[in-house]
Order: sequence, then C-alpha cells, then structure tokens
Amino acid sequence: MRTFPLRLLDGYRGFRGRAAHKGSYDHARLAVEGQKPDTLVIACCDSRVTPELIFSADPGSLFVQRNVANLVPPYTTDGRNLSTAATLEFAINGLKVKHVVVLGHARCGGIRAFVEGAGEAEPLSPDDFLGTWMGWLDRASLGHVCADADDRHSYRAVEEEGIRQSIANLKTFSCVRKRLDKGDLTLHGAWFDIARGELWVMDGPTGEFHWTDGVEFR
Repeated sequence: MRTFPLRLLDGYRGFRGRAAHKGSYDHARLAVEGQKPDTLVIACCDSRVTPELIFSADPGSLFVQRNVANLVPPYTTDGRNLSTAATLEFAINGLKVKHVVVLGHARCGGIRAFVEGAGEAEPLSPDDFLGTWMGWLDRASLGHVCADADDRHSYRAVEEEGIRQSIANLKTFSCVRKRLDKGDLTLHGAWFDIARGELWVMDGPTGEFHWTDGVEFR
C-alpha cells in the first residue's frame, strides 16, 4: 500500500468524488446489467492515445484492446497470437459488437522501431520482443513507404499502411468474415494526430485518410 503511486490514489479519490457529486455510481449499474459496447477499438499502448478520452466514451461503451503499434496479426493456428484472437472472438461472437476500429496515431514508437530497425538498430533486450512483434508487419509491401520516411518524428505513411494491413488481417479471422458476410459488422481505420488533436478516418474503398471536420485547435 505504501509503495502504490500516490498520483494514482489521488486520481482514484477524484473518481470517487465525482461519483459522489453526481449522487450516483454508474459502474454499479454496469456491474448488474453487464457491458454492451457496440465498438471494439484496437489501439496502441502509447500513453498519449486514450480511446475513451478521444471519443468521449462512457464506461461500458467501448471494448478496447491495446498493443504496441495497434497491430492485428493475421490468423494463425500456432498459438502465437492468442491475445488478439481471444479479443476478437469475445468481442464479435460474445459481445456482438457492430464496429471494429483500428486506431493508429502519430509518432508511434513501434512504427519508428520498425522503420529504423531493419536489422541495424540494437534491440531493447536480448529477446527482442519488440522486434519480433513488429515483424508481423509485411516489410516487403512497406519497403517503398519506409524508404520515403526520412523524418524520424513523422512516419505517418507507415503508420497509415500499418492500419490498412491490420484491417486486411482482421478479415483472415473466420468470426470476422462471417459477420462481414452477414452485413452486421463494419471495419474502420483511424489515425490520431497527437500534437494537433486531429482524427483522420480511413475511407474504406480507397484506403485514403481524411480529417474529420470538427473543431480546429489553435
């Protein structure tokens, strides 16, 4: 208890205080009724990109999986990708979500490691877990994009292509294909600009990203 981060405890007290101020605790209702999110968001672990905050989502409205670089590896039968597979199975077959959103973002550390690595960078550990994980990206199809990424803080083209690959990989899962064929599931791609607070949404047919017209931050 004494070593628990004080900032987190203070944040929790604020959480409880807001509930008391409203005179209700919404999670009590969710505990009884269960969760009924209509959207699965596959996002990055990056602490600057919080789906619930970006989409002003209430508790229980989003089902979120986070991993490095918001990747969806293709379907495999060798047990290497159980986390994503289990998440998809539960969200799509159990919760019956209607949307899956792959949410990428600017200045992604995983994408940077992928672009700058190419066998030259020193791994973060002897096991190189990060390098192995980022190996799910198809480097062959990204070669020209990586070559054009000359600004280490701006690998947007690679980040966007990673989103497209993840959406394509989603379709390799039978649970996703069945719901897509029924017409009651939709796949989406989005890219969040951390510095500007802008959300860019992918057009399905073209794969191009467009800024969602909204408030322009100054």
